[in-house]
Amino acid sequence: MPQIGYTLSSEEHSPNDLVEHAVRAEAVGFDFVSASDHFHPWVSAQGNAPFVWSTLGGVAAATDDIDVGVGVSAPIIRIHPAIYAQAAATAAAMFDGRTFFAGVGTGENLNEHVLGDHWPEHEVRLEMLEEAVEVVRKLWSGQNVSHHGKHYTVENAKLFTLPEEEPPICVSAYGEKTATAAADFGDGFWSVGPQDTVQTWEDNGGEGPRLCQLSACVADSEEEAVSTVHEQWPNSALPGELSAQLPTPKHFEQAVQMVDEADIAEGSTLTGPDADQHVDSIQEAVDAGYDHVYVHQIGDDQEALFELYEEEVLPSFE
Repeated sequence: MPQIGYTLSSEEHSPNDLVEHAVRAEAVGFDFVSASDHFHPWVSAQGNAPFVWSTLGGVAAATDDIDVGVGVSAPIIRIHPAIYAQAAATAAAMFDGRTFFAGVGTGENLNEHVLGDHWPEHEVRLEMLEEAVEVVRKLWSGQNVSHHGKHYTVENAKLFTLPEEEPPICVSAYGEKTATAAADFGDGFWSVGPQDTVQTWEDNGGEGPRLCQLSACVADSEEEAVSTVHEQWPNSALPGELSAQLPTPKHFEQAVQMVDEADIAEGSTLTGPDADQHVDSIQEAVDAGYDHVYVHQIGDDQEALFELYEEEVLPSFE
């Protein structure tokens, strides 16, 4: 049976609320939660962007058994891979006895430009990510590490706080080239929305957990759900590579002026109160090759999703 999870949406909620949501998700019966890692929200209406590693410490203290991941971080510019290695190792140690998924990707300019660094093209970012993962694994060995690579330097660094087992490093990929690379240097696969790139990853020898996020807005009616998504998560309807290239929430707010409610209604976000729609979409992701599927409830009303999943959706996968 697939593992069903819930998104801790850092862009929309305060850190204390995210901890409470994790507690509620565990009580409802979700198998895992995944927290997003953002410096900025996509648009200002979302209203938040707490430091994910602090939030995860609260989640570790407040929950008992639920598995946890961070999906996904970009340990290439804003966060040096040596710092990511320490942060993820500490988080994994705090979730002692549970699976901690260390999600990584090539990031978005929205979050990564904040220190004034150049935003390189995707091919370079992928090369940086592969070296970053190499640095992380060296440090997770517990040995004294010096690394002088093309993109990163580490001098005489040793991590003293490590989990008993290394977390799987799950690499986010949306195209065939990245999926092929992810199969080579990752321990798992991460995607937003079912995509056939997971098959490319598997065909190239990829092994490990395969995580997929679905977006939803459970509300009393489809019309209410579409309106909420249009107000708070219109970025989901932006085409192409805009999500990786635009630098600030203001730029996203300008771009989403081209998005109307019809675009939301016709998109991939699950809208309305129909449990069968959720069950079918999760099953579609499973059929595509994912074994971990988690759901992002857009908007303030998280309880609507919790109730629907506790009563109707999760029992369908028992």
